[in-house]
Amino acid sequence: MHGHLLLKVAAVVLLSGVLPAMGQSAEGSRSSDALTLGQHPSGSAARLPGGAEPGSISLWFARRSGAADQVLFVYGKQEPGRARGLWLAREDTLCFYFWGWPDDLHVKIPGRISANRWHHVVGTYDGTVARLYFDGKLAGGVKTKLDTAADGVFHLRRNLKDDGRTFDGLLDNVEVHRHVLSDDEIRRRHAEELAARAPVDFPALADRCPVEEIVFAVRQADPDGHWYANFGYDIIRPDRKYYHDGGRLCRLNLKTGEVKTLIDDPTGGVRDPQLHYDGRKILFSYRKGGQPYYHLHEIDVDGTGMRRLTDGPYDDFEPAYLPDGGIVFCSSRCDRWVPCYFTQVAVLYRCDADGGNIRQLSANTEQENTPWVLPDGRILYQRWEYVDRSQIGYHHLWTMNPDGTGQMIYFGNQHPNTVMIDAKPIPNTDRVVASFAPGHGRNEHEGVITIVDPGKGPDAGEMARPVSRGGFFRDPYPLAQDLFLVAQECSILLMDRQGNRETVFELPAEWRVGRMKVHEPRPVRPQPRERTIAPRTDLAQATGRIVIENVHHGRNMAGVEPGDIKKLLVLEILPKPYNMFSGMEPLSYGGTFLLERVLGTVPVDPDGSAYVELPAMRPLFFVALDENDVAVKRMQSFLTLQPGETMSCVGCHEQRVETPRSGKSLSAVRRPPSRIAPIPDTPDVFDFPRDIQPILDRHCVGCHDYEVTSRGGPMAGGIILSGDRGPMFSHSFYTLTVSAQFSDGRNLRKSNYPPRSLGSAASPLLRKLDGSHFDAKLSEHERAMVRLWIDSGAAYPGTYAAMGTGTIGHYANGLDRRDLQWPSIKAAQAVLGRRCGGCHQGPMSLPNSPSDNRGLVPWAEGAMNRLALPESQRNYPAFRFNRHLLYNLSRPEQSLQLLAPLAKEAGGFGICRAKDAGVSKDGDIRPVFATSEDPDYQTLRQAIADAKKHLDEIKRFDMPGFRPRGEYIREMQRYGILPDSHGVDDPIDVYEVDRAYWQSTWHKPPEDP
Repeated sequence: MHGHLLLKVAAVVLLSGVLPAMGQSAEGSRSSDALTLGQHPSGSAARLPGGAEPGSISLWFARRSGAADQVLFVYGKQEPGRARGLWLAREDTLCFYFWGWPDDLHVKIPGRISANRWHHVVGTYDGTVARLYFDGKLAGGVKTKLDTAADGVFHLRRNLKDDGRTFDGLLDNVEVHRHVLSDDEIRRRHAEELAARAPVDFPALADRCPVEEIVFAVRQADPDGHWYANFGYDIIRPDRKYYHDGGRLCRLNLKTGEVKTLIDDPTGGVRDPQLHYDGRKILFSYRKGGQPYYHLHEIDVDGTGMRRLTDGPYDDFEPAYLPDGGIVFCSSRCDRWVPCYFTQVAVLYRCDADGGNIRQLSANTEQENTPWVLPDGRILYQRWEYVDRSQIGYHHLWTMNPDGTGQMIYFGNQHPNTVMIDAKPIPNTDRVVASFAPGHGRNEHEGVITIVDPGKGPDAGEMARPVSRGGFFRDPYPLAQDLFLVAQECSILLMDRQGNRETVFELPAEWRVGRMKVHEPRPVRPQPRERTIAPRTDLAQATGRIVIENVHHGRNMAGVEPGDIKKLLVLEILPKPYNMFSGMEPLSYGGTFLLERVLGTVPVDPDGSAYVELPAMRPLFFVALDENDVAVKRMQSFLTLQPGETMSCVGCHEQRVETPRSGKSLSAVRRPPSRIAPIPDTPDVFDFPRDIQPILDRHCVGCHDYEVTSRGGPMAGGIILSGDRGPMFSHSFYTLTVSAQFSDGRNLRKSNYPPRSLGSAASPLLRKLDGSHFDAKLSEHERAMVRLWIDSGAAYPGTYAAMGTGTIGHYANGLDRRDLQWPSIKAAQAVLGRRCGGCHQGPMSLPNSPSDNRGLVPWAEGAMNRLALPESQRNYPAFRFNRHLLYNLSRPEQSLQLLAPLAKEAGGFGICRAKDAGVSKDGDIRPVFATSEDPDYQTLRQAIADAKKHLDEIKRFDMPGFRPRGEYIREMQRYGILPDSHGVDDPIDVYEVDRAYWQSTWHKPPEDP
């Protein structure tokens, strides 16, 4: 035996046998060199089994309790079949692996691999079969062909790349042989050494815990899977609350196990405790029993002196103390709803220590969560955003100063599909620990505990290392560099950097009512204040300023030459006063979720610099324009300036770790900042039927209608650009979308596009209207209208009041399919099956009613992603045979469902021919409907006419007498935009109401006394 085996933490390894170690190459020598965690000893590649030659790996290991998914030893190359290694895959599974292909040899160990004991594992390869032995016995084998790369580098305790699978137990006698160890030899080696290997006494994590007491919250979690669905009410069902009764604030002594309940409210809720710097006060969010809102409270650590800090009809939660004496927190005071869900938005606010002087710090239209102070004084938080990109991809770590200035990405914004939340600095390091939830997040911030090192900048995804294994955890709190408090369901645990964990508390059985869980464990101890950052705001100002060094510089700017960019188009993302469902309809078909307001343009100097004055506290973004006002590069994020703030950036989408490149004075700053120049005679919020359709009527519909005109038609090129209404959109809007006539980013998990690949520069529609397409030439004003509509997101309605109403088959609490109950629709379904079903099957199937989406959810991916391709998708079956085009609810007789199967002689298009109707005398296959007098034709027409009648009654946003949903009225009343006396059926100008709502969210400097 070797003396190092008694060491409990150092985790040293002895290399023995024929394995060259630490530069040694003499075969058969034994090394006594100690290798600590993560070292890569090098040796002679000539002495290692490589390619397909036979060989063996053997070692002894002892694992900690809970340890799994850890690599013991490997050598070779990061290519399929070119490595050989041993991997502790799970607590009951070992693997002889070859870098993922051919199939690795996974072997399940009956029972499981005992912790705190030594085990012998051997992998052999004879050129044909790989075998794995465990504790002297053959455990499994697989036929395979290897081509191992023997490069002389041996990876002990870790994988070929640093992927977090580091083994933190003990290894001994790691050997690599150039021959296949026999069954007898393996059995003998195991038997000879086993008796001398005593059980391993790994130290308990609790023995390393630097604190004696912690506080934590207990409350019921809502079953909703979204991380943010834990306050407020449902937009459609106000009685559906996302909070539940039952809350405690507790203090636990880790040494004695004693629990003291500071607050016990069976009908209330407690969340987000945080200790004051002096360790004697607890700041937390509390919903008192019988009340609907969470507010900030303070209490002494002994449970006395509770005091409320905030009040009002809002939810205030996730607070943190600031080094300047204030408090940062999240609040629903911003009066907006999640643009793709049924719940309210909360963004960052701050207040004084007593709850006074509440001020909004963020203008985000989406959720922000879990603010925490970094050692340098900045606030680290999770920001969710989507500006013409995926609604479910971008929720990453950002920073701002305590006054809201300097908002900047911290980590992850180029890496979609992870919710990075609950991030906190690790003591005495430059790293943070966070919960990384996969995809679009999990209930109550559950995820993988992850350490983030920002040293290589925000885009270095490899600098995020997962720590936890075996399930999801939440609410990490770093007690030391290598020890974290975490919560999991009903337990509080200690976890180290290798993912080892120990339970320190579990909810008593009598507390486990409903979905009661433990949350937010925090240490009771004093801590130093972080650096204080002096305020840089002036609330008396209505604007801020931004300096851009050179808009031609940045990532992915190939082909953009100095001087190409002449202006910046300034746009504003507009918050939603309510929202009806998870998708974007009817704002767009697979595109934007939010309306975008055109503020105007600002100049760019010849040297690429710009100095701009912008309205404060608004979510703004830029589109870089060339000399023809066409988009060169487009932001897919937003910036916010605080009142009086001056911000600067190096370029357009530059690396965020870059410093200014020019030592010369920028020409733009030699004069006062440029103010936004409005674009004359154009709307600031575009409405397609009102603003774009008249242009199409004048220049396009003569050819692209359902009827023959003096200019051409019908349906020239298969394109319809008439403004006839379908069940949800106009036919022209739908056709332009599926025909790829504009480029808008769609709902894709993609950003930082190459120049001229988004917006007006990449939109064929704009090029077709320059006179080259059958003399369709727009005036300069008309061209500006179409261009600005595209560059502002190409939305269909210009009002949020359009959501969830005025359509057949809208989404509000699920797809509305009430038309299936109409007798005429039932009769039409029978006709479609009998007369059309012979050809229209599978992907070619027809919708069975105006509400039938045929499973094509517009905000999903799959087929909808085809609409992001630069070529037309109008002939793709899912879009060609789509309810949005087949039903004409303005002129039912002009519905494609009627025109396509009707004979040309009868006024139809004669596209569809009867499959079983026989052949006419002239050899033509007969049409489905030879005449419009066919009873089945009349049945279909009646169903469409009934749908039109229904639409005329419920009214779309662009129809006279339109009325929004009751939820819209209710929320506008709650915000004080509409009087309480306003009834659902009272006349209303929704465009003006929307505008009044948006203006109510703007920063207003205090008036002089």
